[in-house]
Amino acid sequence: MKRLGCALAAFVLAAAGFAGPAAATPGPVDAPEYWFDSWHIQQLWDSGVRGQGVTIAEIDTGVNAAVPELSGRILPGKDFGSSGDGRADREVAEFGHGTAMASIMVARPGLLDITGLAPDAKILPIAVPLNGTTDANAPDHLPESIRWAADHGAKVISMSLGGKRNPTSDNQPCPADEQSAVFHALRKGAVVIASVGNTGPTKNTIEEPGVCLGVVSVGAVDAAGMVAQFSGRQPYLSLVAPGVSIPSLSRVAGQAYSGDGTSQATALVSAAAALVWSKYPRMSGRQVITRLLATLDAHRTKPSKDYGYGMLDAYQAATANIAASTPNPVYDLAQPFLDRDTAFIQGTAPKPPKAAAKGVAPTGEFAIGNAPRVTTQVKTGVGIAGAGLLALVVLLVVMVRRRRQRAAALAALPPVAGLPLGPGWESWPGLPPPPAAPPTVPGPPVAPPYRRPSPGPGKAPPEPGLSWRDVPGPGPLD
Repeated sequence: MKRLGCALAAFVLAAAGFAGPAAATPGPVDAPEYWFDSWHIQQLWDSGVRGQGVTIAEIDTGVNAAVPELSGRILPGKDFGSSGDGRADREVAEFGHGTAMASIMVARPGLLDITGLAPDAKILPIAVPLNGTTDANAPDHLPESIRWAADHGAKVISMSLGGKRNPTSDNQPCPADEQSAVFHALRKGAVVIASVGNTGPTKNTIEEPGVCLGVVSVGAVDAAGMVAQFSGRQPYLSLVAPGVSIPSLSRVAGQAYSGDGTSQATALVSAAAALVWSKYPRMSGRQVITRLLATLDAHRTKPSKDYGYGMLDAYQAATANIAASTPNPVYDLAQPFLDRDTAFIQGTAPKPPKAAAKGVAPTGEFAIGNAPRVTTQVKTGVGIAGAGLLALVVLLVVMVRRRRQRAAALAALPPVAGLPLGPGWESWPGLPPPPAAPPTVPGPPVAPPYRRPSPGPGKAPPEPGLSWRDVPGPGPLD
C-alpha cells in the first residue's frame, strides 16, 4: 500500500481569476473558515500572535511557491523524490495536496479570502513520493525527511499523510527507522504532528507516523464539533480539529478547493502550535504540546478513540494559564523510551556483566616410553576416569552459571526491539508497562537498515519488535 495524503475528495470553489467577497470570517461564503470565530483568531493576531519566528516543516507533495497568496512564506526545502528544493508540488491532480495544506497554515488573504491560521510562520517544504505524485513508485524516504526537517530549523513537523500497517506483513506498527527519526526530532526540540487517517469507523486501519511514540495524532471534526465519519478511531489519537469543508488553495494559481480530511485537521493543529510558539518563543516543544493538550475543549483525562483528549482551541492554547506541573500524556508516554534511545546513541546505556576470566592450566608434557604393567594401567585408568568425572562436574557448573547469566541479561533487555504505541497501549495483553527510567540493557535494538524492495512508498520491511497482538486499535485491519 502506497502512503497517501489524508485529504478526502474535494470540490472546486473557484476558477482562475474569480474571487468572492471578503466576509467577517475568512474564506468563501459557502465554505467559511469557521474556526476563526470560535478561536478568536483576529484577537490573537491583533495581540501580535501570528506565528512569527516559527518554521513549519511540511512533509508532503511539495508546495508551489509561485502561488501569489504564499509569496514570501515558502522557504527552500528538499525534494526526496526528484531534484529540487520542495518548492514545486509533485501531485498529479490539480488539487495539489502540499500546496493546499500550506495555504491552510500560512496563506495571506487573496483568492476567496482564504487565509492561513498562522500567516507569519514560514513553511519548509519537504517533498516525498506519495501515491498520486509524479514519482510515486520511489521509496518514500519518510524517516530521512523527518531527520532532515529537524536538522534544518523546523520547530513544527507537519505530516498530513499516513501509511497503512498490516499485521500480516508488518511486524511493527511504527517502523523502527521511523520511530528513531521521531525521537531524533524530539531531541532537537521539534514537535511532530501527523494525521490519524481517513479509514474510520469501519476499516479503521493503523497508520504511521501517527501511531509512533511522541507524535501528536490528529483526527477531524465538523463545525458542530461532531467527529467526522471518515476520521480514524484509535486509542492513540491525541486530539481532533476542524477537518470538514475546509477551503484551501490549489497548486494551480487562481484555483481553490473545499475538502474534508484529517490532513486539513493536521495542518490546523500545526499552525496552532506555531501560534503558541510565537507567543512563547522560549518554550520547549514539550511545553507547546502541553498547552495544546491542556486547553482542549471537552477535555478528557483518558483519551477517547473518537476524540482523543478533546478538541483543539488555538485561542486557549495561546492565552490560558497553564501550571508547570500539567501532564502531557503524549510526551509522558514516550519519555522513558526516548531516554533509552538517547542512552543507546550516547553509549551510556549499561552493558551486560562479563563472566570472570578463569586461569587456564598448562597443557603439560608427555613422553613415549615402555608400555606400563597391567596393574599400572588399571590404576591409571581409574585415575583418569575420576579426573574426567570431576572435569564434567566443573563443566556442568560453568554451563549452569553461564545459562543463568544469559537469562539475567535477557531479562534486562527491553521487552521489544520496537516500542509500545500511544495512549491505551497498556491495556493490551502481553505488553509490559514502560520503565520509569532507562533499564539496564546490553545494547541497542537492531533494525535492518532497509525497506522492503519496491512495494510502493510507505511500506516498510518486517522488522523485529512489537508484535501485532500488542497493538492498540479496534476493528479489522487492512
